[in-house]
Amino acid sequence: MTERVGRYWRVVATAIGFTWFGLAGLVLRLLLFPLLALLVHPREARVRAARGLIRHTLRAFVGMLRLLGILRFEIVGLDKLARSGLLIVANHPTLIDTCFLMAFVKNADCIVKSGLLRNPFTGGAVRTARYLANDQGAQLVEDGIASLRAGSNLIVFPEGTRTPTSGANALKRGAANIAVRGGIALTPIRIRCRPTMLAKGVPWWRVPVRRSSFHFEVGDDIQVARFTDGGVPDPIAARRLTDYLQQYLTQESANHA
Repeated sequence: MTERVGRYWRVVATAIGFTWFGLAGLVLRLLLFPLLALLVHPREARVRAARGLIRHTLRAFVGMLRLLGILRFEIVGLDKLARSGLLIVANHPTLIDTCFLMAFVKNADCIVKSGLLRNPFTGGAVRTARYLANDQGAQLVEDGIASLRAGSNLIVFPEGTRTPTSGANALKRGAANIAVRGGIALTPIRIRCRPTMLAKGVPWWRVPVRRSSFHFEVGDDIQVARFTDGGVPDPIAARRLTDYLQQYLTQESANHA
């Protein structure tokens, strides 16, 4: 009986959490971002301020999810993210992976689905923080390199969508192309969620039988020279790097088997 009551509560708590998230998005769009447009100049300072507001909002969101008893989480190697110009790559098991990473990474940029620009809850944040839309084609690689060289920390999920319950997706080469063409190291993060919640194809109200535990493991930087040395053409180097990431991000960590 206690387990059943706990599961019912997590359904209610999840609804509360996402309602709060939607309302916070509207407050940012309708009140705080217009104030930034009026008060903060130049544009680069306004973008950093917007990203700071989003980071603190998402930090409050994930903290609330933990306080409500929906989940618990731990981050191993958080100090490695206290730098600028990082190209961060991670696997994508749940709907809220992006929220976690953007809550703990300063001046975060990210590649988002273009449809989020039209979403009333997220469109304002995406435009004001100048996140990169995934419909830019080849230009996306150049924009990603420019973002990193300007000091942003670019978060990329090479799967492109959440991992299906049937297994991992084949990784796309966007992150590898940015790393190879820009000569930029990658900072990998392995994300594990047990039991799985908010997975692809699973409705938000279908919560697991017990509270989920998120484990984030920030790995050492992956240098691209090992894939490009010897004059290897960029397309081949990007393919080899993508194959390496496929193995790295999908294997279980030694600390969380």
